[in-house]
Amino acid sequence: MSRPILVIDLDACMGCHCCATVCKQENYVGLGARWNQVLEVGPTGTYPDLELYYLPVVCQQCDNPPCVSVCPTGASYRREDGVILVNHSRCIGCQYCVLACPYGSRAYNHEAGIIEKCTLCAHRATKQDGPACIGPCPAQCRSYGDLDDPGSEVSRLVREAGDHTHHVMDLGNKPVVIYILRNQTWRNG
Repeated sequence: MSRPILVIDLDACMGCHCCATVCKQENYVGLGARWNQVLEVGPTGTYPDLELYYLPVVCQQCDNPPCVSVCPTGASYRREDGVILVNHSRCIGCQYCVLACPYGSRAYNHEAGIIEKCTLCAHRATKQDGPACIGPCPAQCRSYGDLDDPGSEVSRLVREAGDHTHHVMDLGNKPVVIYILRNQTWRNG
């Protein structure tokens, strides 16, 4: 079975927010809600040699998702391929999953009274298009594919990055999105 995965190269991200903008447009994300965001880290260093870095944050598609375990109606669920989704017909908008997510990757839709989140554009993946946030990135810092396929682009990137692959803080939830970070100044600044 294939496992869709997102790989983000932090050294390449330039903080343009194209990914966040196209995500809102593709998924009709409402005002004030964010499924895909780019956080600023820094500045790091000492004056005048200061640097600003960017951390793109999406749903981490955890192997042990706290958002699924706290959902009282079973609306939040993990699909067989590992993608975390929300069944809107079962969602009561209680926001337990919003509180349980350590990444702030869920949003309450006030108009519909339901929870929404990044689905890795599941509606596009069935057409082999991948998430909408991949294509418009001018830095090409995002890649999507099957990590179990040794010939895939994401497998190649992870192999080449070696020890420079990381997961965002793992609090026992086993996040799946892989970040590549070669620039140690970014981490130690």
